[in-house]
Amino acid sequence: MLNVLKEASFESRHKSFAFQLETVEAAARLEYAAIFHEQGLGKTKIAIDLALTWIHQDALDSVIIVTKKSLVRNWEQEIAMHSHFRAKTLRQDAKTLFYAFNSPARLYLTHYEACKSAPDAFALFQKTRRVGVICDESQKIKNPHSSVCRAMHSLSPGFKRRVIMSGTPIANRPYDIWSQIWFLDHGESLGKDFETFKRQLNLPEDSAIDQVEFEDELSGLFAKIKSFTIRKTKASSGLILPTKEIENVSCEFAPLQRRLYVRFQKELKAEVLRDGKIVTDDAEVVLKRLLRLVQVASNPKLVDESYVEIPAKFHRLKAIVETAVAKGSKVIIWTSFTENADWLAEKLVSFGSARVHGKMSIDDRNAAIQRFKTDAACKVLVATPGAAKEGLTLTVANFAVFYDRSFSLDDYLQAQDRIHRISQTATCFIFNLLVEGSIDEWVGDLLAAKHIAAQLGQGDIDRSDFKQRMSYEFSTRLAEILTPQPAAENHE
Repeated sequence: MLNVLKEASFESRHKSFAFQLETVEAAARLEYAAIFHEQGLGKTKIAIDLALTWIHQDALDSVIIVTKKSLVRNWEQEIAMHSHFRAKTLRQDAKTLFYAFNSPARLYLTHYEACKSAPDAFALFQKTRRVGVICDESQKIKNPHSSVCRAMHSLSPGFKRRVIMSGTPIANRPYDIWSQIWFLDHGESLGKDFETFKRQLNLPEDSAIDQVEFEDELSGLFAKIKSFTIRKTKASSGLILPTKEIENVSCEFAPLQRRLYVRFQKELKAEVLRDGKIVTDDAEVVLKRLLRLVQVASNPKLVDESYVEIPAKFHRLKAIVETAVAKGSKVIIWTSFTENADWLAEKLVSFGSARVHGKMSIDDRNAAIQRFKTDAACKVLVATPGAAKEGLTLTVANFAVFYDRSFSLDDYLQAQDRIHRISQTATCFIFNLLVEGSIDEWVGDLLAAKHIAAQLGQGDIDRSDFKQRMSYEFSTRLAEILTPQPAAENHE
């Protein structure tokens, strides 16, 4: 047992919802648990309460909360808000780790990269006291071949209690869940062979036989992990949140934008201006072609510096922003591209725009987010999902616009629920901007199929619901997306 001269109060500063209390009680009894509550249901508070419950009950001496590097500051604020404890933050340098691990701290906070950079230090710490771990945004360890994942897997046996948390455990494909669960039970429930699991639960593309096998495996997935998994959705939690309304907004290609789009679609390449030079951008590889088509449908300037026309979506975007601001609301605009985030923020500077993307330092991101939250003149935040989709409460806004979307379900669901979560009091409006006849429509179909598959795998729906709602047409439509239609060619 760890001897601490003066213990902080274990009382929570804020009252929990009933489902949060039930979650803490259920997880506290287990050696390992998966908390897969839908995003926006206060998993951060659950984690803090759970960690302090373990310590108060003398089940553990210390608890390490592991999160993404960009979320460390947010966690520090949440711990201060919800508890009387202060977490000791673990950085990547060896000196900081040495002094931290030799302190009598009860609660530690770190990020995945720190665990990867110094696994031996963490392993030694595990031998000095009874240590538990809570892995926030556990989809970070979905790829068993990544260096971060290998480090976390190696440390797993040394933790006396293990919890993973994610609102999107099936982050993109159903097999994403295998590595996260392996961290908990070392292959007991989902098997020890990832490649076999992946083959059985890879989203089918065309074969009817593959679809039957896939549905058989997917419908039985949740039953295998149910004994240690706690899953609540906004509908099942008993929490009353404002309505979330999602609308697809169609736009027509701008003339020059259409021409560039068809060139990539038909000729697989286009002459574009880049770094001041005319170059040939060859998009023959399928994934690159898909990316180029998404970029051109979003903003052709992403691939061609000579493009000066206003893209199709911007006029509709500006109209939505003006409507929201007139109602006294704030708006988050999501784009997958950092250059787009910069461009959009400049275009919308009259609304006091702030921006957050991966090319900014974490301190600059935090400052921009704080300005959006507190400055009444800052009406618009332009962000990339990779930099701001997780762990943040941005309920000062109730409008979110997806200027473009990637192929990642995780990006889409996590990003939209930055505004639709506990503490939101206004109806939330989500807008997807789609260029008619473009890859935008296919991306929507793909994300819908991934979402339905995730819901079945997570136990949110049953197989009959899945059969009614699921469509595999996204795979057969891919050929149409990559082949220009006569109507499109006529506009060239």
